[in-house]
Amino acid sequence: MSKVAVDPDNLPYPDGDFYGFEQMLSDAERSRLHELRGFLAREVRPIAVDCWNRGEFPMEIIPKLAAMDMMSPVHRQGHSSLFAGLAHAEFTRADSSIATFMGVHDGLFTGSIEALASEEQKAAWLPDIYAMKKIGAFGLTEPLGGSDVAGGTRTTAVRTGDQWTLNGAKRWIGNATFSDWVVIYARDTADNQVKGFLVDTKLPGYSARKIENKTALRTVQNADITLENVVVSHDHKLAGANSFRDTNKVLKVTRLAVAWQAVGQQMAAFDVARRYAVERQQFGRPIASFQMVQDQLVKMLGNTVASMGMMARLSQLEDLGVAKDEQSALAKAFTTARMRETVAMGRSLLGGNGIVTDFEMAKIFADAEAIYSYEGTYEINTLVTGRAITGISAIV
Repeated sequence: MSKVAVDPDNLPYPDGDFYGFEQMLSDAERSRLHELRGFLAREVRPIAVDCWNRGEFPMEIIPKLAAMDMMSPVHRQGHSSLFAGLAHAEFTRADSSIATFMGVHDGLFTGSIEALASEEQKAAWLPDIYAMKKIGAFGLTEPLGGSDVAGGTRTTAVRTGDQWTLNGAKRWIGNATFSDWVVIYARDTADNQVKGFLVDTKLPGYSARKIENKTALRTVQNADITLENVVVSHDHKLAGANSFRDTNKVLKVTRLAVAWQAVGQQMAAFDVARRYAVERQQFGRPIASFQMVQDQLVKMLGNTVASMGMMARLSQLEDLGVAKDEQSALAKAFTTARMRETVAMGRSLLGGNGIVTDFEMAKIFADAEAIYSYEGTYEINTLVTGRAITGISAIV
């Protein structure tokens, strides 16, 4: 397996956080973040490109991630939202695919259980989830339903006594080819409301098929899920998931996490571009000595810092309990738009070497497109924000 050489004692991250947002953390949180950074440098970044090229998930990383104990840093461990955000950015900085795996298992899946399960359900399910003995997935998006899934969920749930029968299909479901459980959101035919269910992936009628030929997040095992008369006991219906408004409680927080991913992706692009500019020789000197190259690097850094500043403030609002849906929407739209600019400049700076994964930038550039698209498109998040500032909805 080919590896990118990384010395964990001399990390290539001396000043990507140019304004020192990390200093806003407590001493304990900052120490934990440094521990995570070292782990990612040793265990994740060296294998990231090879796994991406092969389109395979490194299952051996799961016990190592479990040992790091990064699950549910805010809800379970009592850390600040800023720490959780910076940690997610660090995951993405090392590899956006592993960050997405964590975002699905820890954010969307675990977040659904934490926010919408009963206390009895949490007691039964969360210990194995936190220990990563059970890996989860999140089934909301459908083949014909993406941005309109709130009112257009086609997967159905029919209750008969103490059982529910699920029928339908889900698409783009990360982790679904190997997950033990998946939270499926389906429309109850009795009241037309979206309900949530914890589904064991070994149940009869459940199948997941890997989506092939992706050009982004190739390490992530996205799948098409088919549900054919899958019978789930009533005690596996999430007690607090009774409408899409409940589902949105989860999405509001995970949308914030994806915006932090956009920060991490920009940090990754800046890391690679700066190192390349300093080391690459043309015309007898480093290309970093040329004014136009420095201009690109500074613009990349400016986008990154602006995005990080927005996210630091939004994390504070989240901890205060006053963060709004439209603020998460604006953050996701803004940071991913800046990310697109940043990775494009990074790819350009590497010239021809920017289109081969050997130099990392091609992977960073490609993966940014997935981050730009999921957890609400730029257009939808813009319209959510526009509705908030005008009082007029432009969404049909």
